[in-house]
Amino acid sequence: MQIEELDRAYLFHPMTNLAAHEQNGPPLTIVEGHGATVTDSNGRDYLDAMAGLWCVNVGYSHPEMADALHAQASKLPYFHAFSSMGTELPALLSERLIRMAPVPMSKVFFGNSGSDANDTQAKLVWYYNNVLGRPEKKKIISRRRGYHGVTVLSGGLTGLKNLHDGFDLPLPMIRHVRPPHRLWERAPGQSDEEFSTALAAELETLILDEGPETVAAMIAEPVMAAGGVIVPPDTYFPKIQEVLDRYDVLLIADEVVNGFGRLGVPFGSDAVGMRPDLMTVAKGITSAYVPLSAVLVSEKVWQVLLEGSAKYGSFGHGYTYSAHPLAAAAAMANLDIIERDGLIAQVAENGAYLHELLRAEFGDHPNVGEIRGKGLMAALEFVESREPLRPFAAQGAFATAVTLHSREAGVITRALPEADTVSFSPPFVTTRDELERMVVGVRAGLDRAVEARRSAS
Repeated sequence: MQIEELDRAYLFHPMTNLAAHEQNGPPLTIVEGHGATVTDSNGRDYLDAMAGLWCVNVGYSHPEMADALHAQASKLPYFHAFSSMGTELPALLSERLIRMAPVPMSKVFFGNSGSDANDTQAKLVWYYNNVLGRPEKKKIISRRRGYHGVTVLSGGLTGLKNLHDGFDLPLPMIRHVRPPHRLWERAPGQSDEEFSTALAAELETLILDEGPETVAAMIAEPVMAAGGVIVPPDTYFPKIQEVLDRYDVLLIADEVVNGFGRLGVPFGSDAVGMRPDLMTVAKGITSAYVPLSAVLVSEKVWQVLLEGSAKYGSFGHGYTYSAHPLAAAAAMANLDIIERDGLIAQVAENGAYLHELLRAEFGDHPNVGEIRGKGLMAALEFVESREPLRPFAAQGAFATAVTLHSREAGVITRALPEADTVSFSPPFVTTRDELERMVVGVRAGLDRAVEARRSAS
């Protein structure tokens, strides 16, 4: 039986049209990867313009990562962290993360994915308010188009309808506000300053309508990833922060994609002026070589959690794989590579070059409504018409066609949900030549999608 047939017959794929996969199986089976290139089961190479899912930052098959994992697996592949039990590398990694944090933080709680970390964040927020004697202060505000995971709680925090449909989500304590998406949300003639002021005022209105005594936290990505690579105006988060502070609402920074250099700075919070009380990191912490997530807790929150010991006893939350030594070894090696090789500065330089390439190749295209991003994170949003600005009637179909044709040209990109947007998030080690080839491949994909649409009309 061919591997593709085994996949089709037995593997339950995430984020996949199940009926289509049941009929067709996988479009590619990736068997090898090096740097920014992956190879399929037929021996064809592709440039991975998405670093997997925004995550393989140091590139595929880095020998130092393999050596670190082998050494740790040969010494101590696993031990748990329950009941105060300690292992060496998670302690060292915790100290390192606290030193790296963009704002003062106090403690680190380890999990396995961004989804479970954001579930942890919600439980911490609820526990925090229970300890403080505020049992009604439990609602969490997120943003439409925000992506925060797919578990029962985090799937509702995610502001994408396709992650709610059929799952009875979101849970009733979750609310959503508009994102800072200039293309569709900003009023005609509205400046960035006016747009930010309007969004902050809408947030305040929501908090007042709900009752400040019921609103516990807001969660936000510094730069939104899966929701469209949406970069906020400069004054957006400072204005949001003022509202949250006024009503004693905690801010959770979801740095799962942004963190560890993706934007050309260590953390997205640095880039957009966030001052979070809690932070979520994952993906780039290990460059996805081993699953790992972390919740960073500020001293303000930590001191309240400590008070909970007298009221509730042992903290009743954690995972079998929390503070996994193999994952910690991967993270330490990954961060060593990023620091030693100056990869964050390289991201800033090559990110500027990527955006220059995108503007040159797509800036005048009649079906490109916006080019946006920061660092090695970018997006093209396609429209049926630029003047007047008009989206495609069947949202998502055109971007999906672009990604399919781009893949035929040897470039793997991704169509993002609830829009006609394709994204770029290549490994940090991607060369300028590879960036040029990625942009050329996606342009070929766009041209073929336009031609196919013209032929069908």
